[in-house]
Amino acid sequence: MLIWEYVYRTVFVYFVVLLVIRLMGKREIGQLSPFDFVVAIIIAELAVIPLEAKEAPLWHSILPLAMLGALEVVVSYATLFSHTLRSIICGAPQVIIKNGELLRGEMRKARYNLDDLLAQMRDKGIVDPSEVEFAVLETSGKLSIIPKSQYRPVIPADLGIQTPYEGLPTVLVMDGNIMRKNLQDIELDEKWLTEALKKRELTPRKVLLATLGTDGRLFVSKK
Repeated sequence: MLIWEYVYRTVFVYFVVLLVIRLMGKREIGQLSPFDFVVAIIIAELAVIPLEAKEAPLWHSILPLAMLGALEVVVSYATLFSHTLRSIICGAPQVIIKNGELLRGEMRKARYNLDDLLAQMRDKGIVDPSEVEFAVLETSGKLSIIPKSQYRPVIPADLGIQTPYEGLPTVLVMDGNIMRKNLQDIELDEKWLTEALKKRELTPRKVLLATLGTDGRLFVSKK
């Protein structure tokens, strides 16, 4: 096989696999359901076939990849509307700790041992199970912990303090490029941005990142 054919096969398979993975949605790897995880493994195996078997036509691998991608999309949409199907494919969250008490039966069902529990509790900054109101083992394998009220940090609402709306800052310039749509969304224009940067003796090209907070403060980081 010529070197250019290796390059062609590698690049082609790369983009096909990338397309299939994009079709799987925006979930993180740690949040994949068992079905998604199995599909990801099969995709990895199928992607290697055209790179190793030089005599095999590309469609021998691309067709199964396309079928897996289509199956993933169909099943994903089906689970959006069917709770029963979602429970079968993705499983259901399990309460591991309730009111400070370990639920050994649920841990057995999930085949979830004490070492895993303690490790994930420490990761959340909790070392004493008695401080936990609820600990839920999510379908992704992550542990969600709700501390008892007396162990939760005090927040302004607990003290009756009113706080202003913060929101998210709007990105105006990223790596020297003006985010025109973001400017339109907050009803500003490039002229305003240029003038604001000019006061700091800067141009958009010299800006790594510029954001505008909901309080009107402009943050600028130079390249």
